[in-house]
This record gives sequence, C-alpha cells and structure tokens, in this order.
Amino acid sequence: MIDSKTKVDDEVAAIAKRWKTKRGSLIMALHALQDRYGYVPRDAAMSLGAQMDVPLARIYEVLTFYNYFRLEKPGDKVVSVCLGTACYLKGAPQLLEQASNELGIKPGETTKNNEYHLQVVRCVGCCGLAPVVTVNDHLLAKVTPEMLSAQLGKGDAAAIAIAGRPTPVIATASQAVAKSAAPAGTTHDGQA
Repeated sequence: MIDSKTKVDDEVAAIAKRWKTKRGSLIMALHALQDRYGYVPRDAAMSLGAQMDVPLARIYEVLTFYNYFRLEKPGDKVVSVCLGTACYLKGAPQLLEQASNELGIKPGETTKNNEYHLQVVRCVGCCGLAPVVTVNDHLLAKVTPEMLSAQLGKGDAAAIAIAGRPTPVIATASQAVAKSAAPAGTTHDGQA
C-alpha cells in the first residue's frame, strides 16, 4: 500500500491528465503508473480509473492480459534475464536457471526478504552484447555464470576474481541500447 492517498491521487492525476484525451492510451497510462511505483498498486489503479472514466474491470483486464505489468511490489533489485534469440543462443536459459537456484525463487517471484525479484524479458535491444541481464536499470553484458554470481552477491572471492570485477555494470540499459544501435566507428551519441 502506498503511504499517502493524497500523494497517490496527485501523481495519478498528472498521469491521467497526460493520457485521458488520447485514444487507446490506457496501456500508456498503466506503463506510467508502473514506472512510477515499480508495479501497479490497487489504489492507484482505482484512482486512474476514476480520473480517466475507465471501469476498474477494464483496467484489470489490461493488467492481467499483458505479462509486463506487476500487481505486487517487486523486490528492491529486479533481475531481468533476456531470453531474446541472441541471448537465448548464447546461454541465457542457463543464466536464468542459475539465478533461480541462487536466489531460491522462480521467474516472476520475489525473495522472502524482498531484496530480489526475478523475471524474464524477451529482448532488451542489445543483441550484440548477449547474453544480457539487467539489475534494475543497470545492464550486464556478455554475462558469464561467475559474473552473475558476483552480481547477485552469491559468488565467493574466487568467482569474483574470475569475473574480473564484482559489479560488471557497463551502462544503464538506455545508454547500452543507444550504444549498440550506433553505426560502427561512432560513439553512442552518434559522434564519429
């Protein structure tokens, strides 16, 4: 539950105002809610429905149809394992299994202490960096089992030494997408 109903109403009002007049914008408004809270809280969904004149049943119809939306607060660290084609071919299923075993949870679940939430994503858009794992907004590229253990805090000193660094973060996810999409010989901002 969110602390202040007034704060939620104000934040939801801003989202509703932005999207209310745009046709077919319910999904975008729900994305904005999830971006704000990390999930779609029930009270925020109810407020959004009232402010956009959308029945709560319709909102939950959308929320439960698309597996992107979360109805429960995820852990503090959301670990997303990409299973897009390039990542899949470069060993992502094994990384997913490893993360699941090390964290003691299945994809879509959160650890009991609310530290980690494990999920599968279909493509991060960084195929040249496969296999890719993100932890919140941090992208891990060309991930090895040792790197993953070190990132999850499960690796011993030897695994961390093999990985080369305890936190193999190369960039935020949005920076990495821009960098991987840049033509050869240019920087991520398009400069030669």
